[in-house]
Amino acid sequence: MLDFIYYPVSFILWCWHWVFGHVFGEASAVSWALGIVFLVFTLRAIMYKPTVKQVRSMRKMQEFAPEIKKLQTKYKNDKQKMQQEMQKLQQQHGVNPLGGCLPMLLQIPVFLGLFHVLRSFGNSPTENYFFDGRGVDSYLKADLFGARLGNWITEPAAELARFDVSRGAVIAVAVPLMIAASILTHLTARHSVARQNPESATPQTAMMNKLTLYMFPLGVLIGGFFFPIGLLMYWLSNNGWTLAQQHFVYRKIDAEEEEKKAAVIEKRNALAPKPGQKPAAKKRPAGPAASTASTTPKPAASTEKPAVTPQPPADNGTEIPGLISDRSRSKKSGRKNR
Repeated sequence: MLDFIYYPVSFILWCWHWVFGHVFGEASAVSWALGIVFLVFTLRAIMYKPTVKQVRSMRKMQEFAPEIKKLQTKYKNDKQKMQQEMQKLQQQHGVNPLGGCLPMLLQIPVFLGLFHVLRSFGNSPTENYFFDGRGVDSYLKADLFGARLGNWITEPAAELARFDVSRGAVIAVAVPLMIAASILTHLTARHSVARQNPESATPQTAMMNKLTLYMFPLGVLIGGFFFPIGLLMYWLSNNGWTLAQQHFVYRKIDAEEEEKKAAVIEKRNALAPKPGQKPAAKKRPAGPAASTASTTPKPAASTEKPAVTPQPPADNGTEIPGLISDRSRSKKSGRKNR
């Protein structure tokens, strides 16, 4: 039914076992253990870019977490309206909440596929998905400190006897792997919680933080009683990769943000006046009166000279101001007689 998952998982495991089998031997437990570890590394390397997008999406969601709180308070009685407004807010910030869950969702079928493939060794002596009879035989004979990779602590005694393995040997190998995987799960969750924005804290996030910090590691510890040793190696290597990748990705994103902040500060300092330099006076915008006066054309200066009133020729006699000379009187009287 899920062969589209089982065959790719078994093929990647077959490839890495073929590589390390040429170094340590096909039936060596080291070859199979390294094959499982590098199966994890291969899948996680494929999912590197989606994981980085997940981290960036979570960082953006933490930035506008106060706005989400406002929407939750404003529309607490209208869930449909609140969902619509939150979707608009996520679109404005370019955040896809499903993108943050994609890497985790992709790991689930891989985990189930490897669990099924490892449990299927021994069901048929001639084949197991991508492995032929020789590969099945080498897996069943791989001895890891007295245990087989396909054994688990709660395995029935008849099955352990078929592989000639004691339960004590299985416990001695499985328990340290369970504890290490549980500790790495806790450290990974702790590192993620420490990066959260305190302003985005809600009762839901507080509950999820407790689950990831304590319940998930406890689940790994309890699940180890029912998981094959090979699957515990998968869990251990997967959590180790996750913790190392978180440190690398977060440092990279922090460095990018510091560069952006430094560029903004440098640009601001470049535009700021230098020490001792007087700030340039800003030109005030012209008022309505000034603008009207500036736009009104001035009258052109007249080039014509003012008319000069001709003065009568000056008499040689002395004229007394206020008295009319006899000559002027005779002229006036002559005009009247005419």
